[in-house]
Amino acid sequence: MSEIKQVNLPYQTSLLSFFSAVRDLPYPALLDSNHEHFPDTNFDILVANPLARIHPKHSGQPITWYSKPRYELSDTHNPMTLLNELMSLICQEPWAQSAPKDLPFIGGLLGYYGYESGHFVEQLPDTVNHDIDLETLNLGLYSWAVVTAHQTKTTQLIISPWCDQTETADLINRFTSACDDVLVKHELHHAHSFALNTPFTSNMTEADYAQKFASVQAYIQAGDCYQVNLAQRFSSTYQGDTFTAYLALRNVCPTPFSAYLQLSPEQSLLSHSPERFLLCDQGRVESKPIKGTVARGRTPEEDKANADWLLASEKDRAENLMIVDLLRNDLGRTCLTGSIKVPKIFALESYANVHHLVSTVEGRIDRADQAIRVFHQSFPGGSITGAPKIRSMEIIDELEPHERSAYCGSIAYFSANGQMDSSITIRTLVADHGKLHCWAGGGLVADSKCQEEYQETFTKVGKLTHTLEQDFLK
Repeated sequence: MSEIKQVNLPYQTSLLSFFSAVRDLPYPALLDSNHEHFPDTNFDILVANPLARIHPKHSGQPITWYSKPRYELSDTHNPMTLLNELMSLICQEPWAQSAPKDLPFIGGLLGYYGYESGHFVEQLPDTVNHDIDLETLNLGLYSWAVVTAHQTKTTQLIISPWCDQTETADLINRFTSACDDVLVKHELHHAHSFALNTPFTSNMTEADYAQKFASVQAYIQAGDCYQVNLAQRFSSTYQGDTFTAYLALRNVCPTPFSAYLQLSPEQSLLSHSPERFLLCDQGRVESKPIKGTVARGRTPEEDKANADWLLASEKDRAENLMIVDLLRNDLGRTCLTGSIKVPKIFALESYANVHHLVSTVEGRIDRADQAIRVFHQSFPGGSITGAPKIRSMEIIDELEPHERSAYCGSIAYFSANGQMDSSITIRTLVADHGKLHCWAGGGLVADSKCQEEYQETFTKVGKLTHTLEQDFLK
């Protein structure tokens, strides 16, 4: 087979049952748009069984090959450089160049970048406690994908020339046998139990947060920075299958950039992110930074009042504008000169627990392998660091006691046909050998109020932690 193959499958409103059908394969990953709640979303993507993994941890060449193709790559210890080189080779494949440009993923790289991947881009201090056993980043090179396009109500198995006939036949059998309702109910109610052993506790007391808030304000007054995103971490212990927890959270707080990544039997990511980082669609690059948050109201009248207050908030608009300017600068490093635009600014988006202010920044690229370079040069997203970015990241390292790990990083895919999409991994839980962590933060500026910012962190993460404590605490 010298070109991609597209196998039509029954249309799936979600890929939950198909994910259940491949969970026995290595490194399954589900990108889940919750289209039934967000009609403007389009694609869900499912992959498993990668040909290789790029997963730096401490030292040594950060790539493991499992099967062909084994591209000859430079002997570099910087995974960003290696990934750029690998993506250039993939995009030069004749089958990739002739593939339809409107398919989001035809084979390529998919996985997560932890926040600390920023150390591969810039020289940054590293003084925090690293107590989570996940690689800094972990991407698989995948030879096939199931893709649902909700706008056309189609589900297809996309098979690249890397995928042999035996694997193709096995995949077709798995997916044609999958039954959505039966499998999902089986997963939820019978197959795998999940239990939270302890309530979530923070790595900061309220007094700790206030002290760190004061330090940020001192830096702002001294002119070191304009905004710093300060986060606290909430941790618990668990036993059982975290996919059950993912499904429960998906029901109560659906978001358009949800994802579940199974990294090992003891490690997984449960992401319920509302925020896109970067999209590349046929050369158009888009980012949608979130900055500005208020809780949903308890009545329709209170809810509208809260939304109107956020739309009129000069502080939140100023925070958002700072990040828009930062992203314009980041995208300008790699996008075509003169292509950067801001078609939407301070738009309201509403979710189960909060309203957000969201802006849109756009640019253009002219080569398929440039998408990953735009991503790397813009990483991590400015909405979860501050401005200026490097100084804010230095202050975050100084004030936050633990690594952020997957939090405030990104879950991303880079397709062989040049398509790319990625989230900011906020509202995201990291499961690591019986420990479960989630984080919440907010951008602090000169006129921020300590108590309001402290409470906002609980507003952002409360739907996740309270649901797990209510439904699964022993």
